[in-house]
Amino acid sequence: MADSPPRSTPGPIPPYVDIRRSKRRKRTVSAYRDGERVVVLMPDRLSATEEARWVETMLARLDKQRSRSRVSDEKLLSRAHELACRHLPEVPEPASVRWVSNQNRRWGSCTPADRSIRLSTRLQAMPAWVVDYVLIHELAHLVEPAHNAAFWELVHRYPKAERAEGYLEGVSAASSLNLDEF
Repeated sequence: MADSPPRSTPGPIPPYVDIRRSKRRKRTVSAYRDGERVVVLMPDRLSATEEARWVETMLARLDKQRSRSRVSDEKLLSRAHELACRHLPEVPEPASVRWVSNQNRRWGSCTPADRSIRLSTRLQAMPAWVVDYVLIHELAHLVEPAHNAAFWELVHRYPKAERAEGYLEGVSAASSLNLDEF
């Protein structure tokens, strides 16, 4: 079982939190981010006070986890440069690479005309090799705007491309989203 929640008086549950109770869940409480929402999974038997305390605890844990793993836009740009040098030396340097929170149907996007790349903040909770794959994918668009054979040849220079593609397909399927191709 997860640690006991703090014993302070809990506040109201924020509207962006979905609570999913289960009769089958006996002891554990867990939470995850789903886009802009937070889903908290808990046993059905908990009281309203225990529920509120657990929501507060899980929100604090998710915030702590996010702050530890958050990569700044500057570091993201630096990582894009490293990946381009290693895997795509013919690709022009991106002018900007940044996190955006308004991409709910794609993982990333690229505007070749101004060489800007944007990655969905939903990627921030994913493994670094998945973020690297999306960066490679968007960097390849600086040379090949279309998803044609030449584009995929560039993307698949990244050694973990197929693994990352499978990971992202699994995340999309698990969240029951029909995400467009990047």
